[in-house]
Amino acid sequence: MRIGTVELTGRALLAPMAGFTDRAFRETCVRFGAGYCVTEMVSAKALSFGDKKSESLMDIGPAERPCGIQLFGGDPDTMARAAERAMAFAPDVLDINMGCPMPKINASGSGAVLMGDPQKCAALVSAVRRAAGVPVTVKIRAGLDNAHKNAPEVAAACEAAGAAAVTVHARTKAALYKPGTADWSVIRAVKEAVKIPVIGNGDVKSASDAANLLEQTGCDAVMIGRAAIGNPWIFQQINAALRDQVEILPPPGIYSRMLVLLQHLQRMVDYKGEARAMREGRKHVVRYLSGLRNAAAYRGEACRLCTYADLVALVSRILQENQPEST
Repeated sequence: MRIGTVELTGRALLAPMAGFTDRAFRETCVRFGAGYCVTEMVSAKALSFGDKKSESLMDIGPAERPCGIQLFGGDPDTMARAAERAMAFAPDVLDINMGCPMPKINASGSGAVLMGDPQKCAALVSAVRRAAGVPVTVKIRAGLDNAHKNAPEVAAACEAAGAAAVTVHARTKAALYKPGTADWSVIRAVKEAVKIPVIGNGDVKSASDAANLLEQTGCDAVMIGRAAIGNPWIFQQINAALRDQVEILPPPGIYSRMLVLLQHLQRMVDYKGEARAMREGRKHVVRYLSGLRNAAAYRGEACRLCTYADLVALVSRILQENQPEST
């Protein structure tokens, strides 16, 4: 699959998620087979003011390519200036967020509220495309609500304005992130409405879900979001299922899982410093611990981690207490 001139390395892709898809997490997922990843969403308005925190979100390393930078905003001129700033970080793709349903984002005329104005969506694509030297993509929702599922119309408008691909989160803005509300038929409708690649997203929690979405919608790739948190090997499992037509890879054992956790958090420490990394990393740790015996007690401790040494000590005790019983 290609996005414009950019060739992806697989059909299972990592979705951008605010607060989660930092460089360390993206690199971890690419290591396990994510064929493409995107940064956390970056405010175009903040970039126009030279905000250093926003700029730090765009740091891309060689181990995670191809990687896109996602921008959000509702003003074409501001988005164009943001795109010019983003190009200093050498993204492979620039993605426009038209899918975030959160009120704080929507109140500024950004995110999923844009689904109510297809021509404004097109204007944003056109402005960013003129400012960027890389392919421009969009991430949209099914629509504002169940009565206004206009994703095919929005996708067609963006294609006409020069978008190189479209990702469809199959929930509406009103549905937020409620499990079981993704309408995959919308992805199929978008695929039938445009000629550019279509990436499906929503309610994909396993390799079999991914295979079913691709089969039912005819889309070109599948994007995984929350199901990858604490579970980066889902990309490896999806790739194996698509390659061999069967779900052959079981979940990793506890030793492998804890090793990946330690390596992931070490990357966060390397990139952000220990204090910030351990504070932000707690939400990742609790997801890696999901399903373990005594998980509730471990999660309580994970939420109090302050140093990497604290994490190593917790992992050591988890391994000791979860050893297979001898027969």
